[in-house]
Amino acid sequence: MRLPLRVLLLLVVTIQALCALFFVFDMAAGMVGISRDPLSWESRELLEIGASVGLLLGVGLGAALLARTVRRNQAMESQLRQVSGAFAELLDQRFAEWGLTPSERDVAWFTIKGMSIAEVARLRGTSEGTVKAHSNAIYRKAGVSGRTQLLSLFIEDLIGDRPLPAAEPPRPLAAVPAATRRR
Repeated sequence: MRLPLRVLLLLVVTIQALCALFFVFDMAAGMVGISRDPLSWESRELLEIGASVGLLLGVGLGAALLARTVRRNQAMESQLRQVSGAFAELLDQRFAEWGLTPSERDVAWFTIKGMSIAEVARLRGTSEGTVKAHSNAIYRKAGVSGRTQLLSLFIEDLIGDRPLPAAEPPRPLAAVPAATRRR
């Protein structure tokens, strides 16, 4: 029978906490001078060995969880690179379909990244009027009226034909409890 990871983690953390409390209490009692019945050396050694094993278990589990987290992070970064590459391919494909010039492609990329006309002009070393002219040509070729619609084309491609979540129909005001109504 294999313990779930959460149960194992909780068990090891509990053991670690008890071990830490044992060591802290033992040191504090010795420093303050609290007298207590002395333990036999065998019992004391067993307690210290148990506490040390508990702390080592914590180190081992921490290392295992860290390695697992690093692996997951690497897998997610790999997936993100794949998705990013696929999105770039989608953009290039659309730009080719629309017949964008190299300058228009640059402006489209910067626009989709969310840069302002002034930022695009500065990055490209051109005037804002040139960027506006390229933007208008891009919108015309894409069949949209502006930046928001241009971006929504690509969002639609990414989302695909997934159904939208069903919106809850509005309730009549009488059905809304008085305490939750806005005044």
